[in-house]
Amino acid sequence: MGIGRFLIILGAILIVVGALISILPRLPIPIGRLPGDLVFRGKNWVFYFPLGTSILLSVVLTLILWLVARR
Repeated sequence: MGIGRFLIILGAILIVVGALISILPRLPIPIGRLPGDLVFRGKNWVFYFPLGTSILLSVVLTLILWLVARR
């Protein structure tokens, strides 16, 4: 694969990710605050592990990539 084609694909991916980042906060889906996301709060610290969000994104991306690879 040539460097030009790689840069075009990378640019397209960055555009899609940028659009998703700007659209997701407006949706009623609480990405980052789903059931299963672990939050531990101490006196002077907070530990946040988005387990539920990670599983959801993994399933969605797996389905999308599976559909793309079938072609």
